[in-house]
Amino acid sequence: QVQLVESGGGLVQAGSSLRLSCAASGRTFSSGFMSWFRQAPGKEREFVTAINWSAGRTYYADSVKGRFTTSRDNAKNTVYLQMDSLKPEDTAVYYCAATWREYVSTTNPGAYDYWGQGTQVTVSS
Repeated sequence: QVQLVESGGGLVQAGSSLRLSCAASGRTFSSGFMSWFRQAPGKEREFVTAINWSAGRTYYADSVKGRFTTSRDNAKNTVYLQMDSLKPEDTAVYYCAATWREYVSTTNPGAYDYWGQGTQVTVSS
């Protein structure tokens, strides 16, 4: 049974930084993607960033480019999301998601096999 556990959310002021972690257990990922999505109240879940386990390729939504950075630690089966220069519009529940498949549409929530429970990020103005 694969489990993804997020941590690191919280309440911060605009301009601050947070680092989220997503630890995977039950399976060692050597291929596919680990991604972050977010969902604000009343809005659809949206893609934030993805990282490829094998090659380390990264993909970002335009709204977070230059402010967010994703990285992975293969030995720990963990992915990180460093969020800098946070804005109030970044407020959402952040979810990590994983798939072992290599050829997927990384921005499509339906492409992922496993999801974490989510962690709340609130950015005050």
